[in-house]
Amino acid sequence: MEEAAAHNGSAAGTGTGTGVGSGSPAAARPPATPEGMALAYGSLVLMALLPIFFGALRSVSCAKSKNSSEMPETITSRDAARFPIVASCTLLGLYLFFKIFSQEYINLLLSMYFFVLGILALSHTISPMMNRFFPANFPNKQYQLLFTQGSGESKEEIVNYEFDTKDLVCLALSSVVGVWYLLRKHWIANNLFGLAFSLNGVELLHLNNVSTGCILLGGLFIYDVFWVFGTNVMVTVAKSFEAPIKLVFPQDLLEKGLEADNFAMLGLGDIVIPGIFIALLLRFDISLKKNTHTYFYTSFVAYIFGLGLTIFIMHIFKHAQPALLYLVPACIGFPLLVALAKGEVTEMFSYESSAEILPHTPRLTHFPTVSGSPASLADSMQQKLSCPRRRRQQSPSAM
Repeated sequence: MEEAAAHNGSAAGTGTGTGVGSGSPAAARPPATPEGMALAYGSLVLMALLPIFFGALRSVSCAKSKNSSEMPETITSRDAARFPIVASCTLLGLYLFFKIFSQEYINLLLSMYFFVLGILALSHTISPMMNRFFPANFPNKQYQLLFTQGSGESKEEIVNYEFDTKDLVCLALSSVVGVWYLLRKHWIANNLFGLAFSLNGVELLHLNNVSTGCILLGGLFIYDVFWVFGTNVMVTVAKSFEAPIKLVFPQDLLEKGLEADNFAMLGLGDIVIPGIFIALLLRFDISLKKNTHTYFYTSFVAYIFGLGLTIFIMHIFKHAQPALLYLVPACIGFPLLVALAKGEVTEMFSYESSAEILPHTPRLTHFPTVSGSPASLADSMQQKLSCPRRRRQQSPSAM
């Protein structure tokens, strides 16, 4: 749900990063050509499909691997129910910040924040691919970054991150993109970060069952429609917020080349939220052990249909659209119709992702701010499972 604004080589986005729109025309800017618009929106659709497809595949590999490089976070029904509330508070908070404080300084802080997050996300994304290019005799050394609080028996790990020389190489390459984005805010650098965020989200955020997915998508469906059509909060934040939380593609690329500045855009929320549901259905397909991916392909086609319908309606009414308004019914409805036709509705809604494929996955009881190493997280879960009475209660916090 993005009310868009073309903005000196970058596009403004919303606080939650969901929605689809096009750059608002400046006084001296000619309207986009049909060819330019077709290229822009076709590219956005393709870029949206890539992280969903590969993120879903990586979510299966991550779930099946006992030595996964990252522990996925399982979203429960409680998390799904409160997520629209957290997102609404975040959006309203950004709106108030932009009304009270200088937009320039807020965006500077946000740029630094997403600079760090983008480098880490991009490094994690390219790491599997880059490992194929390292020679067998590459001197790969192991490192550990450890921060603790307290001493003795009360010592508690805050950060325990393990990495190696190959990870440092990936981090260095990602830092080049980060500096490019920080200095130029170029749309290509923005998209590299956006694709990395999307793929990591689809890979590492796991819905525990289909009911949870329906709760999450249904809640954000209402959230999306309300904030786009019900208030001007979304519009204000969209025109003020500068961060790689959306994919953009210039509609005037054919005329201006890489320096084009009239952007069409798609919020990352419209990729990640349906994407984690599609990834869940892929894991459900695998659990059926029928060597078919019927529900995955059905939901994937449904996503293409919903996104295409969003773009079509936007051009009919000449107004930015809440994409989840069309994506949610499509991504839930199409697989449900297939399940009804195949008589597998009961199996679909009784499937538990965390129990079937990933019994060791921790439940998402809070939104994490730092990533621990797989070993430390696994040890922590083992201790909690063996000593349930001594388990420390954690208070939820917003991401």
